[in-house]
Amino acid sequence: MELKEVLRFADEKVFAKTGKHLEDLQEAILKETLQGRKYAAKVAQDRDCSEGYVRVAAAELWKLLSEVLGEDVSKGNVRAILERANFYNSPSTIGRDHVTVNNNVNICQEKARSPTHPQNPQQTPTQPHIDLGDAPEIFRFFDSLRDSFASRTPQLSTLENWITQQRTRLIALLGISGIGKTTLSLGLINQIKTGFDYIIYRSLRFSPTLEATLTNLLQIFPQPTETPQNIDTKISQLLNHLRNYRCLIVLDDVQMLFCSGQPPGQYKSDCENYQLFFKLIAEVCHQSCLMLNSSEKPREIVRLEKAYHPVRSFELGSLGIAAKDILQSEKLSDEETWETLIDIYQGNPLWLELTATLIRELFGGRVAEFLQCEMPILDEGLQSQLSQQFQRLTPPELAVVTHFANLAEPVAVSYFFNKIPLSSSEILNAVRSLRNRFLLDAIEEEKITLFSLNPVLKQYVQSRYLSN
Repeated sequence: MELKEVLRFADEKVFAKTGKHLEDLQEAILKETLQGRKYAAKVAQDRDCSEGYVRVAAAELWKLLSEVLGEDVSKGNVRAILERANFYNSPSTIGRDHVTVNNNVNICQEKARSPTHPQNPQQTPTQPHIDLGDAPEIFRFFDSLRDSFASRTPQLSTLENWITQQRTRLIALLGISGIGKTTLSLGLINQIKTGFDYIIYRSLRFSPTLEATLTNLLQIFPQPTETPQNIDTKISQLLNHLRNYRCLIVLDDVQMLFCSGQPPGQYKSDCENYQLFFKLIAEVCHQSCLMLNSSEKPREIVRLEKAYHPVRSFELGSLGIAAKDILQSEKLSDEETWETLIDIYQGNPLWLELTATLIRELFGGRVAEFLQCEMPILDEGLQSQLSQQFQRLTPPELAVVTHFANLAEPVAVSYFFNKIPLSSSEILNAVRSLRNRFLLDAIEEEKITLFSLNPVLKQYVQSRYLSN
């Protein structure tokens, strides 16, 4: 049997046993192994991923073939086992076949082919099952804010490409609170929903345990005969759904899983299982995507996006001049001054909405009159929103951020050495933590990284921590 026949035969055996085809990555690994090549480096190069990731996928493949063939299969014996099974007649035929593996096919992408009589096929919904749970109403996104979100087109395009083309498994959508992560993710859902069997949105604002979240998610899919009781089984069952169906799951407010008063990304004691769960989503082969919205960067994302191709993070910034549509929807006047207002409030949609309400109530909607006041003015709602973020800081972070509030220009980290009663290590870690909370801005200037606090945050810190 030629190589392509061996691969086809192996695929049919796997499908007969599992109801699923060999994935493209698995087929590439098997192809290289049968030809006596060291597959890890070549497949990793072809697929633009790490060798470690390929080895993990190979281990899963040998385990799968062991179950299918009834023998312990490994890289070293797969050829001999296939020979004994009479899958092919002569090793000389291997290598003469010129099967082309498409290097542009995404890792773990499901194949379109299907046998005439599949065994135990999954019942895929004819229309995507969309369960947005407690998501906020999105009518403003599609109506009054449609034009303003034209400025988010590049971000939407990037995320869509990661999910639909690159088949990224784990995405962290990051940014300071109020910048529009929830709205952007809901807009993304509307844009790409036809490519999925299931789309699910859930907020973690009340810090549910992983077990509670898994139970909630599993209820959406076709139920097995027995409801799993332990968390390991629930994770395994959800991963099976992510393999069998094309799913997009958005978990919002991920920062609420983390401790206040601790460095960013440190899980609460009853939420620590999420770290392993997110790691499994990244490492285990499936055809779905999990998006995490957070105002603090999860620590495992920092590590995983370096080691695994299907993990990405995206930091969302200012809405920019397109935020004018927010001011227009609030019926403000003096349009020629709107850009100034947007710049002062950093193009943050929530900050602008809260400030626009204040302008409408106290200045009759006249932005020019409002701007005659000493800027920036922080609405009570804005102060409350910022208070929630600053309550999460550690003492070293507060010490550093209060010093930033007194500075007129951006400075390098070394500026704080010997100016704050903290060690150099504590200062460096505090600045990094503030960056991971998206509370500090960074610019590169003459090969030096400079940091600063934006005017809104500076005003809050001065009034809250330095006024006495």
